[in-house]
Amino acid sequence: MKIKKLVAATYAPMHKDGSLNVSVIKDYSSFLIRNKVSGVFMNGSTGDFVSLSTEERKEITSAWAKNKSSDLYLIDHVGDPSLKVAKELSAYAADKVDAIAVLAPFYFRLNSMDKLVEYCKEVAACAPNLPFYYYHIPALSGADFNMLDFLKIASKEIPNLEGIKFTNNNLIDYLHCKNFENGKYNILFGFDEVFLSSLPLGAEGWVGSTYNHLAPLYYKIKELFEAGKMAEAAELQTKAIRFVEILNGKGGFNGVAKGFMRTLGVDCGPSRFPHTTLSNTEYDDIKEELENIGLLPFLSK
Repeated sequence: MKIKKLVAATYAPMHKDGSLNVSVIKDYSSFLIRNKVSGVFMNGSTGDFVSLSTEERKEITSAWAKNKSSDLYLIDHVGDPSLKVAKELSAYAADKVDAIAVLAPFYFRLNSMDKLVEYCKEVAACAPNLPFYYYHIPALSGADFNMLDFLKIASKEIPNLEGIKFTNNNLIDYLHCKNFENGKYNILFGFDEVFLSSLPLGAEGWVGSTYNHLAPLYYKIKELFEAGKMAEAAELQTKAIRFVEILNGKGGFNGVAKGFMRTLGVDCGPSRFPHTTLSNTEYDDIKEELENIGLLPFLSK
């Protein structure tokens, strides 16, 4: 099944003391569905997977699985610098979610495409009945390989290869991947700040963190693009960029944006070190800034 529409890269909800608070996930799920988000990408960069233990990642997987809905496709990121851990998480997710994904090991970085394919192949084989996505995010993983070349090799080696979460602004490589073997693979666009640029290339599915907060805005951008109103669409894309810039300027986007969720009615709690968590007063100030640029009507509700 090809995933279409917006997929939210979700946060790991926490109590004030920093322990997991998976009880939030039921309401979180309803919130996303209400805002026409079609899927969840859990345990990823937005979900602070590198700050979670293996057991905590499993707890998040289980919590989303228990709140499963036909309206929300669940993708579990199971990647880890340890191949052993990644395979363990893959096997754990095999009967709980709709698909799995991995990014490349990011400490001892891979130095060849063959090693990347080998890593993906071993992890995918631990959940052979689930669609498998490679999570391409070279800015964080350091695995700056050409994804068309990856598809040419991996398509022959990984039977359950479904596609790529393409978090890179190399639009040429993205387009080639999308067109590979007549569009056989689901290439999910993962760079929120250039969402509009993906539309002329035929993008149909997107994964990103700001789809938690601004889903109505992105659907409006798509609507304006399809109506040929490019200037208006570009104006809204600029607002989305300003959202990221404003929150990032308050101490770093990951942590500040997670805390911002409570202003939308979903309290995901604080972030773990090194991310920043702000006070309610500071979030009031942020909302005032967002109001000044006309963004409040486009926030998820």
